[in-house]
Amino acid sequence: MFIGSWSLPNPVFVAPMAGVTDRPYRKLCKMLGAGYAVSEMAASNPRLWNSVKTSRRLDHAGEIDPIAVQIAGSDPDMMAEAAIFNIGKGARIIDINMGCPVKKVCNVASGSALLRDEERVARILESVVKACNPLGVPVTLKTRTGWDRESRNAVKIGRLAQDSGIAALTLHGRTRCDLYQGEAEYDTIRAVKQALTIPVIANGDIDSPEKAKYVLEYTGADAVMIGRAAQGRPWIFREVSHYLATGNYLPPPTYGELRDCLLDHLEDHYQFYGEYTGVRSARKHIGWYLADMPDVDELLPGINQISTTRDQTLALEQWFDRHPPNEPIMAQAATA
Repeated sequence: MFIGSWSLPNPVFVAPMAGVTDRPYRKLCKMLGAGYAVSEMAASNPRLWNSVKTSRRLDHAGEIDPIAVQIAGSDPDMMAEAAIFNIGKGARIIDINMGCPVKKVCNVASGSALLRDEERVARILESVVKACNPLGVPVTLKTRTGWDRESRNAVKIGRLAQDSGIAALTLHGRTRCDLYQGEAEYDTIRAVKQALTIPVIANGDIDSPEKAKYVLEYTGADAVMIGRAAQGRPWIFREVSHYLATGNYLPPPTYGELRDCLLDHLEDHYQFYGEYTGVRSARKHIGWYLADMPDVDELLPGINQISTTRDQTLALEQWFDRHPPNEPIMAQAATA
């Protein structure tokens, strides 16, 4: 699949997730088989560009191309300015967020709130594409099926996107009002794919190789995008891409592989965030990695009390020392 001139190695992508898909996580997912990853959402307001949070989100050092940055906002000119700013910081693809359902985003007429204002949608898309085209940077769009189930307008939004020069469209199979509740539906994604000629990427509840294959076949989408199912399970990308390519399953990671993956991730995470923020923001990742493992009832509460990266790493090393490194992780987890 292509996004603009960028040829992607496989159709299994990392969804942008606030507080999750930072640079260390994106690098890890790409190393473990993701064909493409999009950054956390970056604000379009120039007053926020020098904040610590935004500065981290604009740091792409060592990341594998194409670097894709997601921007969010409601002002067409400001969004175009944000796109140019991020290209200057290394972005090779600009992704526009019109899918975020959280209140603080929607309350400022951004994210999925834009689905109620199709005229503004068109102006934003045209403004950003016009700004990026002279620089040879493709623009993509991530959105939802509509504001609510009575006003699904993804097909119309998709046509506006295609007419505006958007290079690819990612569609989450829920409305804004669905938030992340219930099950994603794929009929709308299929209808959008049938209506467009640009690549369409299916997103929502894709949590296994079998589900990815089903969604691709049912919708006709060009790729799948995986979000929450990859939290603490970044090897899902190689599992899915291998299954799609061969029809065969990869064996689950061993405890030794899990140990190396987690500790390498944490080392990069600590270096990226520093001691104080690193040890605290790592806690959620550790919880995701180990949530289904045996013998964690005492470990995880203790991890949340540890205040240094050294002690956090030591606690994990001691836990892994109790498990045979060559044993598949699911073997003990299934019998725990």
